[in-house]
Amino acid sequence: MQHQDGFFKGVRDANIYYQAWLPDGDPKAVLLIVHGLAEHSGRYMNVVDHFVPHGYAVYGLDHIGHGKSEGTRVYVERYADYTDTLGIFFGMVRTWQPDAPIFLVGHSMGGLIAVSYLLDHQADFAGAVLSGPGVKAPDDISAVTIFLGKTLSRLAPKTGVLSLDANGVSRDPAVVEAYVNDPLVYTGKTTARLAAELLKEMQRVTAEAGNITLPILIVQGGDDKLVDPAGARMLYDSVSSPDKTLHVYDDFYHEVFNEPEHERVLNDVETWLEAHI
Repeated sequence: MQHQDGFFKGVRDANIYYQAWLPDGDPKAVLLIVHGLAEHSGRYMNVVDHFVPHGYAVYGLDHIGHGKSEGTRVYVERYADYTDTLGIFFGMVRTWQPDAPIFLVGHSMGGLIAVSYLLDHQADFAGAVLSGPGVKAPDDISAVTIFLGKTLSRLAPKTGVLSLDANGVSRDPAVVEAYVNDPLVYTGKTTARLAAELLKEMQRVTAEAGNITLPILIVQGGDDKLVDPAGARMLYDSVSSPDKTLHVYDDFYHEVFNEPEHERVLNDVETWLEAHI
């Protein structure tokens, strides 16, 4: 396995960090990982260690304001900063791997970013794998809360408003401990601007998901504490893909790739990918 990393210029002239894990010889396919809120591309080693020995190339970037990339932590001027930067990175990956099919792999907030990107660029991919996609707005959010959030986003956009419970990441205590102690994981509160932008994009995805037609696999923890599992079902029901699969893993928490039984999930993903190469 070869590991490469570096930086490229993303939106707002920010230096964006990326990594690549490459097999010996030409890859059979490429997995382009889009990570979740407050984390980074280096937290997908279970995926890397499973797929690279089987001939896959794995690429990942750290979103602006995340990991080793520049930018105010968990803050974004506008949601499109994520998708525009992903577009730049995709162009680089396609140049490096001009012949291999590319699958978009999005987790949590990265699942939302992936779906948003697919709405405009699905023809570029052989398929998509979405893990615990954060595509569904909370059912109990009131109009007053939305109004206050939008107001705060305009007046004090970098104010912290929401935090994630690390214990909801995985049922494996070692994974939770590593998450909490990882200096590249942001454990503070999500900014008001980002929260407002995410909510707005969730509403767009809910309205437009029917435009997605490419092959899609959704994997979801049935006891997810951080993202409503109903979002996976909603997305599955909404997309128009004639080739779509939903796996819900009972009792699993949010990061199904980092659960104690992650090999079961990765084997299911591998089976699906092999059928779509």
